[in-house]
Amino acid sequence: MAISFQIEHQAGHARTGCLMTPHGQVQTPVFMPVGTVASVKGISQDILEDLDVEILLGNTYHLYLRPGIEQIRRLGGLHRFMAWPRAILTDSGGFQVFSLNELRKVSEEGVTFRSHLDGSSHFFSPESAMQAQIGLGADIIMAFDECTEYPADRVRARDSMEMTLRWAERSKKYFEQHKHQVPWRDGLEQQIPGSPRNDIHSEGTQALFGIVQGGMDLELRKESAERTVEIGFPGYAIGGMSVGEPRELTREVVEATLEHLPEDKPRYLMGVGTPEEIEGYANSGIDMMDCVLPTRAARHGLLFTSQGKISIKQARYIEDEKPLDPNCGCRVCRRYSRAYLRHLYASNEVLAQVLNTIHNLSFYLDTMRKVRHSIALGNRAQFLSGGEPQPKP
Repeated sequence: MAISFQIEHQAGHARTGCLMTPHGQVQTPVFMPVGTVASVKGISQDILEDLDVEILLGNTYHLYLRPGIEQIRRLGGLHRFMAWPRAILTDSGGFQVFSLNELRKVSEEGVTFRSHLDGSSHFFSPESAMQAQIGLGADIIMAFDECTEYPADRVRARDSMEMTLRWAERSKKYFEQHKHQVPWRDGLEQQIPGSPRNDIHSEGTQALFGIVQGGMDLELRKESAERTVEIGFPGYAIGGMSVGEPRELTREVVEATLEHLPEDKPRYLMGVGTPEEIEGYANSGIDMMDCVLPTRAARHGLLFTSQGKISIKQARYIEDEKPLDPNCGCRVCRRYSRAYLRHLYASNEVLAQVLNTIHNLSFYLDTMRKVRHSIALGNRAQFLSGGEPQPKP
């Protein structure tokens, strides 16, 4: 078994579910913190466990460049390397490669690109991207796709979509031939350092998700979804979003694409968004989301609260003794004042980034918990306005 997915509650298009992976279960809809280089910036793994994070996202491109896939494999795979006993999803590196613009060259075989670290030349193909992700040993891995830029005309969007579909078939073929080479099946993972868990399902294997592309063209999105489903994957992602298009268009494309994805498979929207957006997409039927926003914003002093966004760097907080968010129960809001958080940020103290990140991640995770609770009660309440879910009459 790779993964299993069971829907538990539904309310309109929204649903809650349980995603079982070789490294434990994930309650959906779920927000996945981004651990780009085997680390969620500023947060140690024990704190992530305290926050009840069930799944992290790692980035194949960055880990491929440093420290290298083979080194991580020799050290037992990504779970053991970063001492994380719970589920991990890795992207294929496609988005990062295609973000390099002038530093890449695309062909039918794959993409030649130059490292943003030292300018060295490298090559990713569907096969090598699968090889890398198998070596990392994540529970869920992604097919290699071409992320269509915005704006793109219909001819360009179709060409990109067709390339992604051909690469999806190649990704699946390679994966099926080599999926039993994950580190934990070779006995490399063993016990995760620092974890009391020793219940890894070593007979399991990874799950490969397909990715729907097609630019902002709804007909192409429909075709891409249907043909990706024909190839056959245990889960499906909607890619190519948040690449510069208006947010209203993002939502239109996502909702139109969802209509053509199987209801019994997990549905993953890549790279979004604000707390309001992830709540909205969860209520549209998305099961999985990731975004760097909560951690990136934290490093710039932008904090999400039940009362709206706060820029903690502002002078108005110099003598503010109130907690950051009186409606938040995270360890930061229970202990520290706005005045202290503002002082840390103004002093360029590393602790400011740590505490800010803990709060922002906690806020995102709490948002998803409230959404799941709302769906379970059959009530799509808007929690960010301060309301509480009410059972159906």
